[in-house]
Amino acid sequence: MHKAVIVIPARYASSRFPGKPLVPILGKPMIQWVWEAASRSKQASKVLVATDDARIADVVANFGGTAVMTKATHRSGTDRMAEVARKHPARMYVNVQGDEPLLTPKAVDDLIAGMGNAPMGTLAHPIEAESEWRSPEVCKVVIDVDGYALYFSRSPLPFQRQYDPAVRAWRHVGIYAFKAEALKRFVGWKPSPLEKAESLEQLRALEHGMKIKVLPTKFRCAGVDTSADLTKVESLLAAARKRR
Repeated sequence: MHKAVIVIPARYASSRFPGKPLVPILGKPMIQWVWEAASRSKQASKVLVATDDARIADVVANFGGTAVMTKATHRSGTDRMAEVARKHPARMYVNVQGDEPLLTPKAVDDLIAGMGNAPMGTLAHPIEAESEWRSPEVCKVVIDVDGYALYFSRSPLPFQRQYDPAVRAWRHVGIYAFKAEALKRFVGWKPSPLEKAESLEQLRALEHGMKIKVLPTKFRCAGVDTSADLTKVESLLAAARKRR
């Protein structure tokens, strides 16, 4: 049985960016950038792309990756990962977003290594600007003294009448690790009230009393949701190539 399997959910249909996993970035499809970074993990023994689209599966096969075909009816990447888990036994599963071409293997490895006995884990980095703290597009997390999540929100969190950068605020990074049994329990629960209110899936775990370990990371998420995001990511990847 594998210690840890990385699953990259990737679907073709998207209201904001159809075909996003296959969009070319510096000569390679975006899903390949993510897969290559995940494959450099030292803690995970397998990387799988979970998709419901044959076009994505074919591209993954062409660059040497492994794709697992899943149902088209899944509501989330976690549900898609759970279907993969039933076919590929492991002690832990890591959900890596398919639109994070700047992913670093260290971020994934730190999460896997830092899980300990926690049923579920994720990452966060300090918020560095007031605009980031106020943005509803940025998910914030409050963490207890033992490193577990107290709450996640799209609202400024923790609330301050006047923003003070000295007050530590954390931005959630959407990479999740689940122990196998925790993943099975999580997808067995219906979407919870807070989850639906905030549109944040991880609140389902907190509402059911499942603890989420939050590991600090230097990795700053730069996902691709729009063409403007794509231009920014291309520039960052091109700059990184020049530094090598």
